[in-house]
Amino acid sequence: MAKEIILISNLSLPQHLFTLISPTLGKQLLEGLVTSAGALTSDPALLESMEKDNEEELRKLDERLAEVERQEGESEISDTLKAELEGTVAVQKLALENTPGLASRVDIALTLIRLGFFFSNNGLITENLLKTERFIEEGGGWDRRNRLKVYRGLRMASICHLKAGGALLLDALSTFTAAELTAYNGFVALTIIINSLTLKRVDLKTRLITAPEVISVLPEILIIGDLLNNLYDCHYAKFIVALKMQILAYSQLLESYCSLTLESLSGAFSVSIEFVDSELSRFIANGRLHCTIDKVCSIAETTRPSLKNVQYNKVIKQGDVLLNSIQRLSKAFLTASDSFGDSQASNNSTTTGKNHQIGIFQ
Repeated sequence: MAKEIILISNLSLPQHLFTLISPTLGKQLLEGLVTSAGALTSDPALLESMEKDNEEELRKLDERLAEVERQEGESEISDTLKAELEGTVAVQKLALENTPGLASRVDIALTLIRLGFFFSNNGLITENLLKTERFIEEGGGWDRRNRLKVYRGLRMASICHLKAGGALLLDALSTFTAAELTAYNGFVALTIIINSLTLKRVDLKTRLITAPEVISVLPEILIIGDLLNNLYDCHYAKFIVALKMQILAYSQLLESYCSLTLESLSGAFSVSIEFVDSELSRFIANGRLHCTIDKVCSIAETTRPSLKNVQYNKVIKQGDVLLNSIQRLSKAFLTASDSFGDSQASNNSTTTGKNHQIGIFQ
């Protein structure tokens, strides 16, 4: 029985909401409200005033940037940006300390995380992720809890913890509201790319390809859709054109056979035999692919690692860790026993001396 596909709501609405609550209202948005939606009456004087303000602000920024680039070097520009970051962070932290509402404190902490992303400040990101998690555990609300998943997922992906980051992004796929961090289409594209690297082929179908959230966005991100579908459908030549993720593609193809000719491999990827030979040799030498190349017969033979050997090595490693822990514990126990024995002996000696003195006195 085919799975029923449930259509999701219009997830562009959070993006529009974020635009509306932003401190600046752009000319295009104003004109759209006047001409298309008819929500506002035309006010040429207001529009002209806004355009003048925007032009003046842009002129000041351009002049400041030109002056800094003319008079200062790269290090001074970097120091200026750092100073601006420190000032902004100080203001946000002050607001965080003096804001009583838990929901507002979560929003401020998320703002600090976004500043950390923008300036690549890992310490700021980590610090405020922990604060946000603590606030939400105290009762931050489901919306902010779901937004935190997106922030944590992006953080995990940025430090190459792709499996953990991909799982968080997948969980947030159907409840995405973090439009202040990334647009929904970009979020879906990132979720597809990360999870294509970490999910098994069966899970690609159930969790990504048939997901209604992904289906609704794929027509707008065709390249990512080609990447996902070509990987699942084993169209390796098209897949490697969409994005060169050779190790994943080579592994998936080689796992299906005990041996495969280099000619077949090169044909599957629409490349030359020499290219495949060079690529496989490099990945095998680095331990990234489990196979060997027979140059005489021009064959790639799969060498699947033995499950028993893997389990044996795991038991050996865990056994070594356990033995080391037992040895440390026994040493600590013997040390404590010796100290206790010395203490008891000292007490007994003192007691004997006191009894002897009492006997003499009597």
